[in-house]
Amino acid sequence: MPVIKLFYEDLENLTGVSIERIKERLPLLCADVEREEAEYLDVEFFPNRPDLFSVEGVSRALRQFLEVEPGQAGGSYEGEKLEKSGIEMVVEPSVLEVRPYLACGVVRGLRLDSSAIESLMLLQEHLHRGLGRNRAKVSVGVHDLARVKPPFRYLAADPSFSFVPLDYEEEMTLQEILERHPKGVAFRYILEGKEKYPLILDSSEGEGRTLSFPPIINAERTRVTEATEDIFVEVTGLNENVSVALNIIACALAERGGQIQSVVLRYPNEKEKETPCLEPKTVEVSVEAVRSLLGLDLTAEECKRCCERMGLGAVVKSGGAGEGAGERAGERAGEGAGGGMLEVKIPAYRFDILHPWDVIEDIAIGYGYDRLKPELPRTAGTGEVHPTEEKKRAVREIMTGLGFFEVLTFTLTSERKQFELTRQTFREFEVVKVASPLSAEHTMLRCSILPNLLEILSLNTHRDLPQRIFEVGPVVVRNFKEELRLAAVSTHAAANFAEVKSVVDAVLKEMGLTGSGVGGGGAEEAEAEVEVKVVPSENGAFLGGRRAEIILEGKKVGVFGELHPEVILNFGLSQPVVGFEVLLRQ
Repeated sequence: MPVIKLFYEDLENLTGVSIERIKERLPLLCADVEREEAEYLDVEFFPNRPDLFSVEGVSRALRQFLEVEPGQAGGSYEGEKLEKSGIEMVVEPSVLEVRPYLACGVVRGLRLDSSAIESLMLLQEHLHRGLGRNRAKVSVGVHDLARVKPPFRYLAADPSFSFVPLDYEEEMTLQEILERHPKGVAFRYILEGKEKYPLILDSSEGEGRTLSFPPIINAERTRVTEATEDIFVEVTGLNENVSVALNIIACALAERGGQIQSVVLRYPNEKEKETPCLEPKTVEVSVEAVRSLLGLDLTAEECKRCCERMGLGAVVKSGGAGEGAGERAGERAGEGAGGGMLEVKIPAYRFDILHPWDVIEDIAIGYGYDRLKPELPRTAGTGEVHPTEEKKRAVREIMTGLGFFEVLTFTLTSERKQFELTRQTFREFEVVKVASPLSAEHTMLRCSILPNLLEILSLNTHRDLPQRIFEVGPVVVRNFKEELRLAAVSTHAAANFAEVKSVVDAVLKEMGLTGSGVGGGGAEEAEAEVEVKVVPSENGAFLGGRRAEIILEGKKVGVFGELHPEVILNFGLSQPVVGFEVLLRQ
């Protein structure tokens, strides 16, 4: 789940509340404080609340929750008609077959410092990973409006088109960006099979007119800096979630004092669309349904106040089940007698509220989970720890004792991560596929844990080295057969085969599988003294001559070694990585 860095000074400035009070109440917003540092908090939020993926969104929610400013957020983006920027984006027919959805907006009058820019960039990346399905469905570009010249064009260009990409000084063609730029290498799979690539241009003369090459990289010329006052936001993708991402970005910038303005999109056949659209959605909820689902005897006014603490606008309407019966049946929840109705307005940045029951959940949070009284169940029950959990607990103690940190990753993954990025041969008969995947990132059940750990390392390249992580969990192989495995990776400048071999030796010894260890010598000749043998491996994920397989009673149960440089680069890493994966139970 997304972990957001919240600087104390920023939080206090944006909320007007002391950091001590924020620390006390923040967990009640369904947030998990991962760590407290001298200058900031690392806080984990559920992925269904992308509006909280920035310090601006969290500050807005805290002002509402702590009743500093309850109800819908004020300012330029709630309940008021947006100003028009006078800027147009022309969508050309060529791009509709490549990446057809687009939403744009302008935010003016900003005063940005380094913290605000960092927050904006991190919000952009969190939206890419979650809402955007790793940029495949949605990607966001933010640009210094003073450095570009409207109107803009959105089109599909030949791979030979060139511009200077972000963080580079040399001009590169679109094809070269996909082959050489780190972002191009990481996300080129999104554009596989396309003869032309998406591009956004302005009206400048000459070649230096590129804004971005979505979903890959922006142009260096449009970089947002502390001198930037007006920002142009463009969101491209494959579905309507482009509008959701735009709303979240624009409203976050509005928390910094910006004024949101709309952009006109001109489509082929003279079609027009104006974005962003920040009109709130209206949902009606029965007070009786709130009481029934929550088990709380709340009045309509109390429900209204709980909504306002969650940033929702609410109006109490008289009448019960008889009022408007049969109308908007899909938008009402359990109308009961005598409770009345709430007309609730959902802000445009709240992507998560799809049903009246989602409003009821917000009412529960607004009421306060700390005020709910726990009750013992009326049915007696007994239980014991499952043997598998006992084994996992023992393995965790071994790994943490060796200096590794535990992570938990998703069981759903993709063929690209499991096979292509790790230089493995794709064997379809061994893969358990998802019948109707929701995204290209979740098409199969994992058959190996190592790729997940490498992905975790790739998301933490900004953190200090060494990094040593492990996971003990299930994989699913052919015929839906589940195996319990342990996998671990270590990355730092001096990571080598000797390090991972010593860790494997210690793990096997602590698990009671060997006597005095895995023996001396290299991967080509190491051999256990008791039941376990270590033999050379041909696994393509590891470097030749620095890889080995673990054999127990004649059966392969694990592999370890130094990761191949190509695998390291595929995951966007720059330091040596060693790792292992071993079977614990079939």
